[in-house]
Amino acid sequence: MPAHIMLSYQWDDQPLVKRIHDRLIGHGLPVWMDIEGGVTGNINDAMAAGVEEAAVICPIMTPAYQASRNCKRELSYADSREVLTVPVMLAQDWEASEWLGLVTAGLLWVDFRNAKTDDEHFESCVQSLQAEIMYNAGHLLVVPEVPEDVTGDEPEPRERRPPKRKTGRRFLHAQSMLYIRESGEETMDPDSDLRGKVELHEEPGERGSWEEQKGIGCKYFRNVATGGYLGRRGSST
Repeated sequence: MPAHIMLSYQWDDQPLVKRIHDRLIGHGLPVWMDIEGGVTGNINDAMAAGVEEAAVICPIMTPAYQASRNCKRELSYADSREVLTVPVMLAQDWEASEWLGLVTAGLLWVDFRNAKTDDEHFESCVQSLQAEIMYNAGHLLVVPEVPEDVTGDEPEPRERRPPKRKTGRRFLHAQSMLYIRESGEETMDPDSDLRGKVELHEEPGERGSWEEQKGIGCKYFRNVATGGYLGRRGSST
């Protein structure tokens, strides 16, 4: 079975998760959801298979999700198998803690907190989720492709790989909802270290993509176009 995106959620959020499922499917991505054919036969076997065949799992995070024993088993099993995780946040004024905080520590979550009431914002959130999934797991996903039927017979599906992993993330400023872009200008700080300026723009442009690099106990973001780090100029070593 081709690798898929698994949506992990608590039952109360099923209507919104179903919308997310349908939009991702509409964009040609393989998505696993329990009510969309994901569960057949024994539910535990089906959920285990969903995790084992996943390239990425998206936990839809809420207090109810964190309190759910089934959600805990599902995401913990995915974490034990080192399945890539792209969290989605639904709850206002809340952050994950306990087991969920541990599993998702250090991960960037996609903000769906206002997606239930605003259709335009929902579409923007889905685009952000798709971009984050493709950044993390685009090289692992396999999408079925149906060739054009020229004979009138039932076409045989074949497989194609979607675009490869993106070369960088694009960040939006939380208040202005504008893209963070390196300006290309440099300033001198009091210690005489070169630092790069950042600007806010409606489009990310060439200098609006940032590549994640892991440090000891932290993460850095390097500009794909200039090689400068977010907040500091200079090439990586």
